[in-house]
Amino acid sequence: MGPIGWPELIILLVVVLIVFGPGKLPDIGNAIGRGVREFRKASNDLESSIRGEPSKPAATPPAAPAPSDEAETK
Repeated sequence: MGPIGWPELIILLVVVLIVFGPGKLPDIGNAIGRGVREFRKASNDLESSIRGEPSKPAATPPAAPAPSDEAETK
């Protein structure tokens, strides 16, 4: 049994279109995309923890300085 070729892929897509309809396909695509992203992130996190690399903190923009009251009164 070999890999899925173009004919099998087209038949699979037609069956999915018939079963779910064109209205649900974007929702299904989004759900699959989110699942793949979460899996990839978890895989990368696991790999970095095994290698002992520190995890990157989330990038936060620097805080803007608070406006001074003295500048407004002058």
